[in-house]
Amino acid sequence: MAVDTARVEKLRKVQIDGQSLKRLVEAGMTWLRTNQQIVNALNVFPVPDGDTGTNMLLTLTSAYNEVKDSGEKHFGKMAGMVAKGALMGARGNSGVILSQLWRGFARGVQDHDRLDAVTLIKAFAEARDTAYKGVVKPVEGTILTVAKGIAAGTESGIGSANDAIDILEIAVRSADETVRQTPELLPILKQAGVVDSGGKGLYFILEGMLRHVYGEPLDTPTASVQPLSAMNLESAMQEVEEGQDYEVVVDFFPGERFELHSFYGRLEEMGTSIQVGEGEGMYRMHIHVPLEKRYEPIDYIMGIGTITKVAMENLLAQMDDIQKSKTTQPQFTNVEPGQIAVVVVSPGIGLSRIFASLGAAAVVSGGQTMNPSTQDILAAFENLPTDKVIILPNNKNIVMAANQAKDVTVKQVAVVPSKTIPQGLAAMLSLQPDGEVDPVAERMTKALSLVKTGEITVATRSVEIEGVQCESGQVIALLDGKLVAAADTVEEGCLRLLEKAEAAEHEIITFFYGEDMPHTEANRIADLVRTKYSNLEVEVQEGGQPHYQFIISVE
Repeated sequence: MAVDTARVEKLRKVQIDGQSLKRLVEAGMTWLRTNQQIVNALNVFPVPDGDTGTNMLLTLTSAYNEVKDSGEKHFGKMAGMVAKGALMGARGNSGVILSQLWRGFARGVQDHDRLDAVTLIKAFAEARDTAYKGVVKPVEGTILTVAKGIAAGTESGIGSANDAIDILEIAVRSADETVRQTPELLPILKQAGVVDSGGKGLYFILEGMLRHVYGEPLDTPTASVQPLSAMNLESAMQEVEEGQDYEVVVDFFPGERFELHSFYGRLEEMGTSIQVGEGEGMYRMHIHVPLEKRYEPIDYIMGIGTITKVAMENLLAQMDDIQKSKTTQPQFTNVEPGQIAVVVVSPGIGLSRIFASLGAAAVVSGGQTMNPSTQDILAAFENLPTDKVIILPNNKNIVMAANQAKDVTVKQVAVVPSKTIPQGLAAMLSLQPDGEVDPVAERMTKALSLVKTGEITVATRSVEIEGVQCESGQVIALLDGKLVAAADTVEEGCLRLLEKAEAAEHEIITFFYGEDMPHTEANRIADLVRTKYSNLEVEVQEGGQPHYQFIISVE
């Protein structure tokens, strides 16, 4: 970093109060947003739904929104407000752990109206301890390890530190060093050739704070691009900003003088939601721009490289189409006082309708691509006319947020830890709405083991994991969350998945087809399965989930 030494020396003489913390949180949030897609791309499995960066950003945004209009100057009180906002906005496992880090940090500074070096060291240690306690089975090589590295680094550096800025510098260095070590601690990261995404997100948050202290810009990403196949352009539709009328995507081969920092800087003058991917020498640029600037990215890139393909879409029209596709709403069960209300998380409108038909009282939209927050889950049942609630998260990355929602309500709530849609559907079949929460939740939990879950999608990058080699663009099959096959067609992927699942020994196969899978094609593949497994019942249902051509239930 190019340090503004005069600015830093001036800040060293300023007391760090609640307003200082607010500015630091904003800086960490801004820098994480700038590097959000880099974090998202650090996905172990080559599937198109890496969303750690998005989850952490939304969690931190909720924390900042809690304090942005506050004039509170007491550091400890401001930290408590940040922790509350992070708690309610926590999304995904990474977001929940980030909220727990803030909770511990706030506990460590709660009695201090100003921050000093010793207090900051203690706060990092308290953050580490709180986060570890919040996870039932802590795994090393994750964001937890990075939090531990930060605490250890700052504790050992107290002798050379004069103030809190010195400690923040040590924290950033320790985070960077620990992130680099994560593949050595978690073999699956080493296999995939990535560092831990949650840990990297935490590093960016702290680095953003330090860049603010140094006077460094927060809107220019680090000089790296994600793999072309890992670009998640669908997620950009969730962040369309007012005044951005067109989506422009340009494929090009850069010229000899192409420089990434300058490229980003020029694009930021044109629009928002910038993503850049690279593969085999070709680059893909994605941006949202106002109507009057829709040709500027194209003209600019023509001057620095050779364009091979251009795509331009009206964002308002796209958003309108998305809304129209969601107009057929499920009919939920009316719950009477004293009955059990089941709240489910669902990634598609078809699946939501199925859950409603089985007795769900409310659905929270979300899944692999967009994990709902603690507040989203809480809001789904707080106004229901019963104090008995069971939550089905239906995704391993939502279980922790569901448990946080349970902990912040006065209602009787149980979380049935369903990690897949088929598990959630199997649990619904055991629902007894007139029973007591704990016994019913226990029966529903036992039902989770009665089903196997298959998923069919497309690999976002080339990788070998658990003995399975897949190439970018190939169809891949996952069985209960494990990569089990790579194939050249969806049809082949489905058949190989069912072989791995030992489908012949089961009774029912249900295909839930995704939003991009035509109904006729889904039926054609189901007919092939019926031919091969003539003794089984094969069903086809609309799922409506993004990214996954099929979610498959084997019972």
